[in-house]
Amino acid sequence: MFDLSISEIAIIAIIATVVIGPKELPRALATAGKWMAKGRGIMANFRTGLDAMVREAELQEMEKKWASENERIMSEYPALPDDNVADEPRMEPLDGPPADIAEPSNPVDDRPDLPPASDSKP
Repeated sequence: MFDLSISEIAIIAIIATVVIGPKELPRALATAGKWMAKGRGIMANFRTGLDAMVREAELQEMEKKWASENERIMSEYPALPDDNVADEPRMEPLDGPPADIAEPSNPVDDRPDLPPASDSKP
């Protein structure tokens, strides 16, 4: 922000010491620091608000472009009234099992026989 060299800062420090005095110089520097911090905070808030306004304006412009492009595409390729019906898949019932195959009356258990559980404790 300020482009001050070491010699310029030294001259400002000597003048501040002479004008303000060595006793009040720390308090004056603290007050100046507080004012600088407040100024930076105000500038940061201003910059944030300005950036938000620019983003909103860009979004509105983009939405207008998208709406015009969408309108152009929709006018170029209009939807036919029968297109919605033709494009939807239709569900049809499946055929059941053939009637000539009968289910087994006695299902076979293919699991191996397990030994009986012993009640003895080891």
